[in-house]
Amino acid sequence: MRAFVPEYDLIIPQDLSEALSLLARDAGVWRPIAGGTDLMVQFESGKLSDKNLMSIGNLRELRGIEVSSETILIGAATTYTELRGHAVLQSEFPLLVEAASVTGSIANQNRGTIGGNIVNASPAADSPPALLVYDAELELISERGARTVPYQDFHTGYRTTILRPEELVGSILLSRNTGGLRHYFRKVGTRKAQSISKVCMAATAAMEGPAIKRIRIALGSIAPTAIRCIRAEAALVGQPLDANTIATAKAEVMAEVKPIDDFRSTAAYRRQVAGNLMGEFLRTLSSSAGQN
Repeated sequence: MRAFVPEYDLIIPQDLSEALSLLARDAGVWRPIAGGTDLMVQFESGKLSDKNLMSIGNLRELRGIEVSSETILIGAATTYTELRGHAVLQSEFPLLVEAASVTGSIANQNRGTIGGNIVNASPAADSPPALLVYDAELELISERGARTVPYQDFHTGYRTTILRPEELVGSILLSRNTGGLRHYFRKVGTRKAQSISKVCMAATAAMEGPAIKRIRIALGSIAPTAIRCIRAEAALVGQPLDANTIATAKAEVMAEVKPIDDFRSTAAYRRQVAGNLMGEFLRTLSSSAGQN
């Protein structure tokens, strides 16, 4: 059943100050929307429970990418297309650019925003694994001020976050410390385009001779939220990239994930794919490091 349009209210604040004032005055009443790509799917199917919508996608204070010598600040209403086309992100944060390039269709990428992807809190979203491995931070803003939190602390469970009713995600902060890292991103879905991921993996590593000096591994679609594979990371640091190390890392990843059976795939398949992707990433590192 399709939604009945007159049942919904939409307001469009003129600027960020007005938006935050409305959220503070009517806490919990308004649902902020930017690109609305996920929301419109719910709306068309008659499953959109939020009746009061606030459009924030055109607020200039939430758009754009600012580059300094040490950081990159991405406005929450910045689109995937804008992420894809940014030269510094392409060079220093290719996993985020790759995630943006495989999110939905070109039309979705033109409208969908990085902030919306974060707040929507889907465990199958493509950008969270990249944000996790890059140790991203979020600026959460309200009429009372701003607070900065590690992205890894933002999601508390399936489609739940620490965001308060009067707050918006204002920006995403990335530290420009990716020099020397090797990057890996892989999305496994039913098809190559416009597919919701069955498993999504992002990883970075720095090598010291034949051994791993630093590594970050994150997976999506295998737990209620995207997760860092802390145990697998710990098992790999300082280790040479031989067959035993790769086998151990695969086993650790398969033990850490908590997938479910759903209409897109089975838990067993997701667990096996997560292990296979871990092995593929490490073999790629081994090959580029000149190992057998």
